[in-house]
Amino acid sequence: MPTICSFFGIFIRMYYDEHNPPHFHVYYGDDNAIISINTLELLEGKLPKRAMSMVVEWAIEHRSELLMNWENAEKHNPLNSIEPLK
Repeated sequence: MPTICSFFGIFIRMYYDEHNPPHFHVYYGDDNAIISINTLELLEGKLPKRAMSMVVEWAIEHRSELLMNWENAEKHNPLNSIEPLK
């Protein structure tokens, strides 16, 4: 479960051999969620409102990098780190 980014106590991870639609996992304290890369919708789980806002802001800025990592994961290639939210 490679962590591809972390900021403000939020950890973004992407797994190999995952199901569609393209998505990433978010961990924040005791909360976790799965977010669609294409729509940025919450697919599963829950996050506090502020954490979700930061994740969406970050994902908008890095959507193309997230999709490239999704493709890498599907091919079992190494995933690239993504710059954190500043």
